[in-house]
Amino acid sequence: MTNTTTTQTFDGFTDDERAAMKEHAKELKTAARRSPRTAKADGEKDVLAKIAEMEPADRALAERLHALVKAAAPSLAPKLWYGMPAYAKDGKVLCFFQSAQKFKSRYATLGFSDAAALDDGPLWPTTYALTTLTPAVESQITALLTRATA
Repeated sequence: MTNTTTTQTFDGFTDDERAAMKEHAKELKTAARRSPRTAKADGEKDVLAKIAEMEPADRALAERLHALVKAAAPSLAPKLWYGMPAYAKDGKVLCFFQSAQKFKSRYATLGFSDAAALDDGPLWPTTYALTTLTPAVESQITALLTRATA
C-alpha cells in the first residue's frame, strides 16, 4: 500500500480577519463586564469612537448610517461587532456596517443578520454595497430597518 500525499496550501485567515476576531473577543469580554443599565450608552460611545477612527469616506457613511438607525430604529442598541459598528435587538446583532478600509474593499457594506428576518422568497440580499447615501438610498435603508425591527 502506497501512502500518497497531495500538497495543498491553506492560507487560513488573513491578518485582517485574525485582527477582527481578536477585536470581537475583546468586545465580548468588555460587554460581559458592563452593567445592563449602561450597556446601550457604553455601546453608543464605543460605536462613535470606532466611527471617528475611520477614513473620511467611510466615516461619512458610518455617521449618516448611525443617524439613520437611531431615527428609524431607536430600540436597537449600538455595539461593536468584529470591530465595526453594529446594532442589536434583544442582544442579537440585527445589522452592521463594514467599512471599505477594514478589509481593503472597493466599497463599504450594510449587512443584516438572520435575526432581521428580511426573508423574501427563496432568495434575498443580506448585505448591501454602499458608496453614497442619497435620499433614495436612505429611504431604502429606513424601510429595511423598519421591516427588520417589526
